[in-house]
Amino acid sequence: MLDVRRMQILRAVITSGSITAAARNLGYTPSAISQQLATLEREAGIELLERVGRGVRPTAAGALLSEHAGVLSGQLSKAESELADLKMGRTGRLAVRYFATAGPALVPPAVAAVRREFPGVQLDLKLREPLESIPEVSSGEADVSIVVWRGEWRIKTVELIHLLDDPYRAALPRTHPLARKRILDLTDLRDEPWVGNEGTPGPCRDVLVAACASAGFTPNFVMDCADYQTAQGFVAAGLGISLVPVLGLGTPHPGVVIKRIRRPEPVRAIHAAVATRAMNRPAVQQLLTTLRGASAAAA
Repeated sequence: MLDVRRMQILRAVITSGSITAAARNLGYTPSAISQQLATLEREAGIELLERVGRGVRPTAAGALLSEHAGVLSGQLSKAESELADLKMGRTGRLAVRYFATAGPALVPPAVAAVRREFPGVQLDLKLREPLESIPEVSSGEADVSIVVWRGEWRIKTVELIHLLDDPYRAALPRTHPLARKRILDLTDLRDEPWVGNEGTPGPCRDVLVAACASAGFTPNFVMDCADYQTAQGFVAAGLGISLVPVLGLGTPHPGVVIKRIRRPEPVRAIHAAVATRAMNRPAVQQLLTTLRGASAAAA
């Protein structure tokens, strides 16, 4: 098998016109250059150089190998450059997962910042429910996920970074007797029919159930729907009340009123779940910095 380093030495000799000149340019002794060329000729099984006066010139085989050595040198330089870009975080893939209500306020400015600062990084963005995306980060399929989390964190391969607290508001029909109150105590909603808006049980529903438990009651969910806007429509139709996080309010339905809640105020904690292996990547750090800024603005 031909040795690439020896092929490059051959090219240096041919380019400089002599073994002595090549040795001087490469920082070797002429005898060391001659030994490398002799070994390369044995590997090739054919003569590569012929003497002309005090210099040398390539045979057809030598010219062929010198040409390929130039191509290989260019490819090696390109590979080294691309590897350096990858190490510095200027290229590669950044996989981000997020849930629906985190999307409009938090994700777009963070993605825009990454695109601006790291145009060579390929972004992989997917909408996921919070509990669905955490295993993707843990397994290495994703780098960052925006999640709602409460309780103890025990995943050693994933770091949890708090972004903001998103409080809930009560959505009531405009004709509801409680609509006249400025702020509601959570216990005011004890006997109300509740419209669920999470679609499936999960951390957001857990936040509401825990808050109600601390107030001494269990909410009576009479129906469920898959999104906050539909829930507001059910409320406007007089089918119940619903608790909606601030990030999920959007444009309130004209048939509802939105009220603050206290004693206690239910709050969901929004975090970035980041793969430990990706934490120090520059693009990830840029994403987190912008997420924190967007979170501060949203809060």
